[in-house]
Amino acid sequence: MRVVIVEDSRLARLELKELLRAHPALTLVGEAANVPDAKVLIEQQQPDLVLLDIDLAGDSAFDLLAQLVFIPRIIFTTAFAEHALAAFDYPTVDYLLKPVSSARLAQAIAKLPTLNTPDDHPPEPASDAAANGPLLDLDATFFVKDGERCFLLRLGDVQLFEAIGNYSKVWAGTQAPMVYRSLGNIEQRLQPGLFFRANRHQLVNLKAISAIEPWLNGGLLLKLHSGQSIEVSRRQSALLRQQLSL
Repeated sequence: MRVVIVEDSRLARLELKELLRAHPALTLVGEAANVPDAKVLIEQQQPDLVLLDIDLAGDSAFDLLAQLVFIPRIIFTTAFAEHALAAFDYPTVDYLLKPVSSARLAQAIAKLPTLNTPDDHPPEPASDAAANGPLLDLDATFFVKDGERCFLLRLGDVQLFEAIGNYSKVWAGTQAPMVYRSLGNIEQRLQPGLFFRANRHQLVNLKAISAIEPWLNGGLLLKLHSGQSIEVSRRQSALLRQQLSL
């Protein structure tokens, strides 16, 4: 797997390069200290992964990402937790706070899907679709920034996405942050067959369902492990029965 480091601190770049030595499956193909150099490097090398600092000599990682046509997988590195991003926007693998430890970097690298598959293909180029990057599976982790609070969530731990106006509430255990994304936008980022659109306002993790009961007008009532009950419209109930072979 080909890796690029984008970091404005020379010392931090040296530290990251030293940490990468413990991971022979990763090959460092370049480094950059600012947005213009990073843009050229990434477009030329098209790496599989970028270790990306957020504050870059007066610019930010988001300035860089807005200019890229090809967006690789990203491990963000920063000294400030408040800069956590909504990872539905980018193919984020993890978000590391400085100083980055060898154990924490190893944990992030272990999440890379290409290390667990025989074919090591780079991500598809970014497009005008709802979001960039590969479809998310249940093991994918993503960040949500809700006001001043930041959350690192595993998709498999999300029981339910619920539309509230222009936002979606992410129900994950005892946490329920809001993200500025529509359900349709979120649904396009998910691998098929993992979540089900129960109605106009709720997108349910199929593995979070503990029971299914008949409901009004030929609909169904889903009971989740969290204790929540979700009404499924008659039309969507027919689709769910077909999908689950009920």
